[in-house]
Amino acid sequence: MYRGLAITPPFFEFGPKAYLYGEKLLALAKHADALSKKYKVQIIITPQCVDIRLLAHEMERVLIFAQHMDSLDVGRGVGSVLPEAIKAAGATGVLLNHFEKRLSMDVLQRTMKRADELELATMVCADNLEDAALIARMEPNIIIAESPELIGMGKRGDDDQRAIAKINQIVWNINPQIRVLHGAGISCGQDVYNVIVGGAQGTGSTSGIVLAQDPFAMLEEMISAVRAAWDKTH
Repeated sequence: MYRGLAITPPFFEFGPKAYLYGEKLLALAKHADALSKKYKVQIIITPQCVDIRLLAHEMERVLIFAQHMDSLDVGRGVGSVLPEAIKAAGATGVLLNHFEKRLSMDVLQRTMKRADELELATMVCADNLEDAALIARMEPNIIIAESPELIGMGKRGDDDQRAIAKINQIVWNINPQIRVLHGAGISCGQDVYNVIVGGAQGTGSTSGIVLAQDPFAMLEEMISAVRAAWDKTH
């Protein structure tokens, strides 16, 4: 775990995946930066690697994490994502083990070690309680707990809500310094509110924002919901 970067709850992760890039993504990221100041919510954005430099040097509060990186050292590796390169571009952390970019546990551990060496924060995805417990022992900065079935506009149910406290507890029994984000199935401000009230330190969305009629308005709806829910419960 890289301890030099404070992730202060409540927080929100916007992952544009391959939906947004370039100047359109930059415009939305600048909007996110303003919302972070307005609502005092930490926001993390995970752009395409080619957009890290474009965004990173325009942000005051938003943290820029790479969508992925590989564990290789400087040298050979055509087509790989070099840790030193994303650090030099301005990333402060990296997202790992997303459902769409799955890593084996040994590769994940090696990649997290490289991130720690370069003082990059790690945000690691876990499908369920068992995965969360296993990953917590590797000591990432953030665990994203999200069911693959809910990714891409699925709808959270009562079981998903009850899982929030269970996953939090098992992670914090291992290491109370790990932040836990509960995502997937987040399509509007009410979904955000419900997850934070349910005990999450953070949440996030992709499809709910990029596929909204007005992504700028939806982003503010979600960030304001984070603030309202956190203030209600803390």
